[in-house]
Amino acid sequence: MQNSMKEYLRGELKQLEDKNLYKHERIIESPQGPEIIVKGKKVLNFCANNYLGLSSHPLLIEAAHKGIDSRGFGLSSVRFICGTQDRHKVLEKKLADFLGMEDAILFSSCFDANGGVFEPLFKENDAIITDSLNHASIIDGVRLSKANRWIYKHSDMRDVEEVDPATGKMAKGLERCLKEANESGVRFKVIATDGVFSMDGDIAKLNEICNLAEKYDALVMVDDSHATGFVGKTGRGTHEFNNVMGRVDIITTTFGKALGGASGGAIVSSQEIVDWMRNNARPYLFSNTVAPAVVEGTIAALDLLSSSTDLKDKLERNTQVFRKAMTDAGFDILPGVHPITPIMFGKFENSSQLAVEFANRLLDEGIYVTPFSFPVVPLHKDRIRVQISAAHELEHLNRAINAFIKIGKELKII
Repeated sequence: MQNSMKEYLRGELKQLEDKNLYKHERIIESPQGPEIIVKGKKVLNFCANNYLGLSSHPLLIEAAHKGIDSRGFGLSSVRFICGTQDRHKVLEKKLADFLGMEDAILFSSCFDANGGVFEPLFKENDAIITDSLNHASIIDGVRLSKANRWIYKHSDMRDVEEVDPATGKMAKGLERCLKEANESGVRFKVIATDGVFSMDGDIAKLNEICNLAEKYDALVMVDDSHATGFVGKTGRGTHEFNNVMGRVDIITTTFGKALGGASGGAIVSSQEIVDWMRNNARPYLFSNTVAPAVVEGTIAALDLLSSSTDLKDKLERNTQVFRKAMTDAGFDILPGVHPITPIMFGKFENSSQLAVEFANRLLDEGIYVTPFSFPVVPLHKDRIRVQISAAHELEHLNRAINAFIKIGKELKII
């Protein structure tokens, strides 16, 4: 049986290789930052979630060291047994205040937060209504609940059911799903959405979602992993960007992106929901607590972002520079304002192979990016997802833009 499984997997892996879909991991030999070492060569990094450049920030490193010195390396326990330290409560309070909510509960990752949020709250007589492009962690979390499920066409708020040209299948708008859920007689309803959709960089229409939620008596849950710390006027996230602070019921987020990039995540909500999660969320009850170094580093990140918007403002400027230059050069870029900047290849023949070749040539030019193809993105939506950071200087941006233009012309992309 073991040999049969190994033989089967070899064949499947070869198919991935043949289709250029195998995910090869490049080894980084340096700290995370705008410049990194890969195979002994210094390259510019344009594919990290290090939006604010905090992954190796000296203030966070100093705080992490103090966390280890004062509270140890790890807790060797879950929270409700003997894994709760005073600093965990400080971080939860600071995060809740930063996002404008009542309380927060920590998880080892936002994947775990999304895996734990639905099942305790929504039962067989409830409804979860979810965007079709939501993150895999939301999809998996929804699957763990026995609630009824509706999937609405990405960012489609309408009361419609029609063929989606992207898939050729029937798709419903959000309002149609809410109407059907009401007609089915469910008890509670929740609309679940990414705040920022990580492959496209587009921002959820939270103002329209909240309007519909209030019209049909539904809760709103937002995964703001690609927004917390830098989206919105003061970086509070997509609920601030959309002017709906106080109207979103549940926010899940991560510490593994803009807030330092280490690990950890949270559910941030009302006191009642957070207390219920402490007693019922399985990833919280059965996983070790967040390590002291991560706790202290994240506290330092929140303190830094609460005192100044300088990093957020620089990130916005960098994003505008890169997006404009790449658009002017003739690349097919999904429009938007987010530092996620997808360079699309789907209109070209052999698009997945082309994206891989383009990324490999960029690495030869000293620019580190990653191509994305099916099943990470839909068929014929192959792309290189460029991610801008506040740690990038104008020189870095110009080097990347010039390299893209050079290779784009060589491969007759532009």
